[in-house]
Amino acid sequence: MTIGILRLLLFIPHSNSLKDKRMVLHSLKAKLRNHFNIAVTQLDDEDKWQRTTLAVVGVEKNKTTMNRTLSEIINYIRGFNAINLIDYEMELI
Repeated sequence: MTIGILRLLLFIPHSNSLKDKRMVLHSLKAKLRNHFNIAVTQLDDEDKWQRTTLAVVGVEKNKTTMNRTLSEIINYIRGFNAINLIDYEMELI
């Protein structure tokens, strides 16, 4: 069993308020949970309008599958129009 942890630093360019940011993040988190069956939570920058850090955690049978899943999540976020991926860290345990 392999646990994958993905830390994402995101920028939300069209957010003009915390309400805008919450709407975008709520949509993204729901789509990630439903599509990839993983856990997602916001870590930092709750008080900033356009920036946030998310943590994504998943469990797979082996490292290869977990690495592929986390890579697919990164590509999915890069394709999400309302968000820019600034940086990410991936860890497999």
